[in-house]
Amino acid sequence: MSDMTRADNAASIQSKWQKVWEELDVFAADGTGERERRYVLDMFAYPSGDLHMGHAEAFALGDAVARYWVQRGYDVLHPVGWDSFGLPAENAAIKRNLHPADWTYANIDTQAESFKRYGVAFDWSTRLHTSDPEYYRWTQWLFLRFRERGLAYRQASLVNWCPSDQTVLANEQIIDGACERCGTAVTKRDLTQWFFRITAYADRLLDDMEQLRDGWPDRVLTMQQNWIGRSQGAHIDFMIDGREAPVRVFTTRPDTVFGATFLVVAADSALAGELCAPERRAELDVYRERTAPLSDIDRLTAGRAKTGVDLGCYAIHPFTGERLPIWASDYVLANYGSGAVMAVPAHDQRDLDFALAFGLPVQTVVAGVDEDPAATGTAAPAEGQYVGSGFLNGLDRDTATKRVVAELERNGQGEAGVQYRLRDWLVSRQRFWGCPIPIVHCPDCGEVPVPDEELPVRLPDLRGGDLAPAGVSPLAAAEEWVNVPCPGCGGPAKRDTDTMDTFVDSSWYFLRYCSPNYTDGPFDAAAVRKWLPVAQYVGGVEHAILHLLYARFFTKVIQDLGLIDFSEPFLALLNQGQVLLNGSAMSKSKGNMVDLGSQIAEFGVDAVRLTMVFAGPPEDDIDWADVSPAGSARFLARALRLAEDVHSAPGTAAQAGDIALRRSTHQVIAQVTDLVEAHRFNVAVARIMELVNATRKRIDASGSEDPAVREAVEAVAVMLSLFAPYTAEEMWERLGHSPSVARAGWPEVDPRLTVEESVTCVIQFNGKVQHRLEVSTDIGEEELVSAARNAVAQLLGEQQIVRTVARPPRLVNFVLGSAK
Repeated sequence: MSDMTRADNAASIQSKWQKVWEELDVFAADGTGERERRYVLDMFAYPSGDLHMGHAEAFALGDAVARYWVQRGYDVLHPVGWDSFGLPAENAAIKRNLHPADWTYANIDTQAESFKRYGVAFDWSTRLHTSDPEYYRWTQWLFLRFRERGLAYRQASLVNWCPSDQTVLANEQIIDGACERCGTAVTKRDLTQWFFRITAYADRLLDDMEQLRDGWPDRVLTMQQNWIGRSQGAHIDFMIDGREAPVRVFTTRPDTVFGATFLVVAADSALAGELCAPERRAELDVYRERTAPLSDIDRLTAGRAKTGVDLGCYAIHPFTGERLPIWASDYVLANYGSGAVMAVPAHDQRDLDFALAFGLPVQTVVAGVDEDPAATGTAAPAEGQYVGSGFLNGLDRDTATKRVVAELERNGQGEAGVQYRLRDWLVSRQRFWGCPIPIVHCPDCGEVPVPDEELPVRLPDLRGGDLAPAGVSPLAAAEEWVNVPCPGCGGPAKRDTDTMDTFVDSSWYFLRYCSPNYTDGPFDAAAVRKWLPVAQYVGGVEHAILHLLYARFFTKVIQDLGLIDFSEPFLALLNQGQVLLNGSAMSKSKGNMVDLGSQIAEFGVDAVRLTMVFAGPPEDDIDWADVSPAGSARFLARALRLAEDVHSAPGTAAQAGDIALRRSTHQVIAQVTDLVEAHRFNVAVARIMELVNATRKRIDASGSEDPAVREAVEAVAVMLSLFAPYTAEEMWERLGHSPSVARAGWPEVDPRLTVEESVTCVIQFNGKVQHRLEVSTDIGEEELVSAARNAVAQLLGEQQIVRTVARPPRLVNFVLGSAK
């Protein structure tokens, strides 16, 4: 078949079965019967354009899981929706002089048709868009519930700022010092912003990972654990010369306190300004201006040259009474603890680098340090017995730590403590295309929540207005929308003009899918109890610290609100790799894009889907230059021809068929079942290919009337329906069955046919292999030994067998020697 003919044939089959699936509503979840329910969820698409190669891989994987569970008889919820607010859509619309809503919903329509063409087994009745007022009404409602619990608050803060997108960013949205959306270097800016107090759930986010150990990839759990960064240690109060209030520092190594020779304060913190001597103020201001553009990532980069300013003040060591100089530097972060650290340069490399840069003292406090760190430039390990440490001398680390903490608490100079790397989630955005924050600012009442009955606070249309980023939200220009009566006192007030981070929208969408048209709350609690938690979540590992962490946080808060009875949203997580081209990520700017639509037009949907899952394990990257959709198309054509060549009637009993082919069929079914359960889809496809080849050989050798041939081809059709649904449907129809193969039921395995028929028995003389013999798997010892002796009679010759060791059915060892 020519490429053109094959493409036309694939397009015709696709059009045919799309209509059938829609008419039969094949993939609608039931939710009312007694069948076990399974919820499979794909990370929903962002409507930036049509589907691309990354979508093709991710949704092929999730669809394989959903289709498999349907075949196994589960009641499966596989919903569809769009994460439709956000910067990319807004920027693209502005570039085209369009309204973001027009651009977004046009792309959604395009993607919806592409999803249907791609054959994804969605329940289309679940469809939702996070930019619909019916959805973001409940995003706002949840925001207000968070605020009532003290988990949403507004404060002035030094925040991450993207100069290109003209909006603030959460720490998690910065990659290597740049905006994760546009790649622009991030700076700092003082703004009053809204935050979610995710730090209040830091311990639960860590501890509840135990529930996920069997279902989530270890690397994702490790990434979240490191990002939260729980550290055990102590808070130590240092009195300051000329200042009544002490400075509190946190350290994970209070046992090294006698090695502290100076303090370092974050240069951009308020504390640095408070401590700075008047004569050093100008120098501090210049330093702050110079280091302001640096991101937190830049500041913490290992090996970076240390800079700083002597603040001209001193701290008092809590145990020795020594006066320790206080410096300001950019390698300490203002949002970590109090923004101050005690420096122990002998045993901390960053502190040592700073000490050497400015000639500050270095005091070793652990025995066994052979070389002076001040001379070598390398910090010494802080393990061993303590020296030069007063009451800690001679103690080990654990004992010393306990002793220091006890002394600090006894003297009122500190206490044991825990610190986190995790910072509260900054959710304000200075852009138009997002969920409005439902707060009114009144000069008399302060922050006033919009009453629940007035939700949603809808976005103004602003068509014809200037939506270009300008450092403040475009909503501020919508005066009729902004100026409203205060819900509290009725006086003149103004709406909050920021919108929410779109990660807020995606932090609870999986709950809404269970009842997308529910109007009495964010979701129907009874429906959620039926389906949640999600049994299988599928998406990219790039969301490990963003979406996945936020969704876990939201779930725990919603549980505390009494709306759900579980604490983790996703029981199992399947990550897919990237689709590359010649070793590089596809990018419009690089000009190395592969267009999904053109690949489908040339090879057909099934060939693209099969190529995606056959290329390797799901978590591995796929280089499109190394795979063969044309090869996949040829295999699918061979599978389809098998169905045409089956000449036994539907329902024909297979028991009288060729036993060798029946064994192959049942062994492949058993193997594919295990492989799909383990998400080793590529190997499962390989096994199906083997069965197709074995069946073709049987037909070519003995014809197609054999009922074993029908059994094999029907099994191929059902198993192939997970990966190539159009071909599978066409096979099923040509085999004489009514649609749809998607609900045909997974083929049952006859365990008697999966057992090996024969095995190879090794025959040894004195432990050395002499011969091999094919024997029955259930052969007895006496029969095995007799068969083995007959097989090696000529090799034995006149040699005497003095002892026989038999391990049926795989081994016979004849011990040879002189007869006694």
